[in-house]
Amino acid sequence: MFKNLFKKPAKEQKLYAPLTGNVIPLEEVPDPVFSQKMMGEGMAIIPTNGQVVSPVNGKVIQIPESKHAIGLLSDDGAEVLIHVGLETVALKGEGFELKVETGEKVTVGQPLLEFDLEYIQNHAKDIVTPMVITNSNEGEKQFTLTDEKKANAGKTVIITVSE
Repeated sequence: MFKNLFKKPAKEQKLYAPLTGNVIPLEEVPDPVFSQKMMGEGMAIIPTNGQVVSPVNGKVIQIPESKHAIGLLSDDGAEVLIHVGLETVALKGEGFELKVETGEKVTVGQPLLEFDLEYIQNHAKDIVTPMVITNSNEGEKQFTLTDEKKANAGKTVIITVSE
């Protein structure tokens, strides 16, 4: 009767959609680095506009010179990578405008990056945008991925992490 009384409550973290668009499983991303989860667990969004917002409360820890991706460290310890489009590093920053800097604290829904959706569609391999938890294989975490097919940036929970 008392065995569950002293158990620590499960810690749960919610990751929100970084973009507005259509949600797809990571396995459907046409790039094996993402689809085979080599970088970690996650989801992907086919964006319907060019605004990326923070999916977590945390800090910006990495922005490549090409501005096509942003690395975040959530307050709960998740390392989150948002990678706009596929093979967008080759665009050398063209079509991307940063709204944050490395080291900056961010909150859910805060704009991180804007991109020219039409430019990316015409100059990159794909506009699909994976969001990956790069430290997802550390510890004994469980990931619950959304069944939602459409996401609103900063509002739709797309991944729940439980410990």
